[in-house]
Amino acid sequence: MKLLATTTRYYLLLAALLFATGTAALYAGLVWALRSEMEEKLVTEQGYLTPILQRTGRLPLPLGDQRELSRRPRLAGFSDTLEYDPVSRRTVPFRQLHFPVQVKGVTYWVTLRKSLLENDSPLGVVLSVMAAVLVGLLLSLAALNRWLSGRLWQPFHQTLAALRGYELQRQPATLVLPPTAIDEFTELNQALTQMSERLAAEYRSLKEFTENAAHETQTPLAILQAKLERLLQLGARDAEMAPLLRDAYGATLRLSRLHQGLTLLSKIENGQFPDAMPLNLADIVTEKLALLEELVSGKELTLTCEASDLLPVRMHPALADSLVVNLLQNALKHNHVGGTLSVYLRDGTLEIRNSGPAPTGDPARYFERFQKQQPGSASPGLGLSIVQQVCRHYGFGLRYTYEAATGQHVLHVSTRPAAA
Repeated sequence: MKLLATTTRYYLLLAALLFATGTAALYAGLVWALRSEMEEKLVTEQGYLTPILQRTGRLPLPLGDQRELSRRPRLAGFSDTLEYDPVSRRTVPFRQLHFPVQVKGVTYWVTLRKSLLENDSPLGVVLSVMAAVLVGLLLSLAALNRWLSGRLWQPFHQTLAALRGYELQRQPATLVLPPTAIDEFTELNQALTQMSERLAAEYRSLKEFTENAAHETQTPLAILQAKLERLLQLGARDAEMAPLLRDAYGATLRLSRLHQGLTLLSKIENGQFPDAMPLNLADIVTEKLALLEELVSGKELTLTCEASDLLPVRMHPALADSLVVNLLQNALKHNHVGGTLSVYLRDGTLEIRNSGPAPTGDPARYFERFQKQQPGSASPGLGLSIVQQVCRHYGFGLRYTYEAATGQHVLHVSTRPAAA
């Protein structure tokens, strides 16, 4: 629920409570005032009738009200009673007064009654007016809430729209917010502008560092790798030197793959692949399988490939290659000799199934960096992390499942935008 609607709800509840309390108090006050006036009339009538009764021994005929004369004792004072009205054929409320009168040494009890129906009309008018005022007040507050939401809160909605459309990777500049005459919104916009300036500066610094690190470290690694290859050729006959050189060369290769993987992840996270073009994933899958044919044959895998989806997908070519290669390499790496590898591309979903040992850890952590199902593996453990970042970059759906009945690891990549 919106902030203004929430505050308005409390205002309306408070107004309704106060209005109901005020209406009840006003009603009680009016009833008390009318009853007091009615009692004053009865007392006045008592003063008028008492000397007449003492002089004549009988009461004059009433004019609309009820008068009774009896020798049966009554409780003196005011009380309420109900009497049946034969004219209206209903029970009518009365206010009555009992008082004694001495007539020639004999005590008589006089009862005077006045109908309370004449009080219902002003009370009904008061209640109707109060109800109309309450309804009008509630409707006015609702209309005011709607007007305020569209006028006074307009700068806030503009700021919110600017924040939603702001993308640091694609426009690393200061956030531009519209001016407003409301002090609180002005302070909010200033704080957001300053924050965007800091974010843009930090993003540019991080991007520059990533680019420099990728460029400056790649050259020494390449030189080191070439030198080790040369030393391997020269020291192949030395029984002591050859194993050491092979270990150093293998470590260099792993360091180079790690460097390439981390650089690619940083570039994806920093949005350095903005250009996209329509690509046919079926062609890419077929091409990468052909390049990995030797590895498939080396593990004696049964390969099944069905790439029937020819609809193009808008991606950067390098990211499309990286997505497919890492998925296939993961399926090969965690397969066993004589296993199966199935690749399906249909209805916008790339599905890769491979046999392999059952997962030993939490499958949800396989997409984290440096997570390996086999700790002793030479892989840097970045393949599925790269796959996840590519899917997040394009809004693809990514899901991993393990089918215990068939012993199959299944990775689904939906090229239609969906929640991962």
